Amino acid sequence: MRHFTKIVLLVGALAMSACTQADRFDSADAGAGAGAGAGAGGGAGAGGAGDPNSPAYFQQAIGDRVLFLVDQSTLTAEARSTLDAQATWLIRNSDYVAVIEGHADEQGTREYNLALGGRRANTVREYLISKGVAGTRLKIVSYGKERPIEICSEEACYAKNRRAVTVIAGGLTS
Repeated sequence: MRHFTKIVLLVGALAMSACTQADRFDSADAGAGAGAGAGAGGGAGAGGAGDPNSPAYFQQAIGDRVLFLVDQSTLTAEARSTLDAQATWLIRNSDYVAVIEGHADEQGTREYNLALGGRRANTVREYLISKGVAGTRLKIVSYGKERPIEICSEEACYAKNRRAVTVIAGGLTS
């Protein structure tokens, strides 16, 4: 029994000592500061949300979606503000293309909502083009009511589903 106790204490001590040096695997990044090696999407490294040239930054800091009013495809002032920031990012990061997804709430027929989602996506595309983004870098797709964020029969849910989402894709191929 004494050997078992010693083994448990030894394993516990080894486990505790392994946890005392948080950056032990980041020796190549020594001196890089707090958050080094935080992983994709979490830190300031290339490709993370802290990298202003990354799609994660675009999605989280710039904003990848704009909302619409009921049965509308016209842009609100808030939507234009978000799209201005999107246009600036897209112009600065010309290696990326974007797919603009048009969405609608669950009210109405499938066909109507597909058409409405298409109008919303096209409105966003045309606005970004008017701000200087090359049209060849912008594709549109409509999902209508097929991909809701929220599922319920309340205005709060409907409002979140009336949107256009700009999805950043890989680099240009041409």
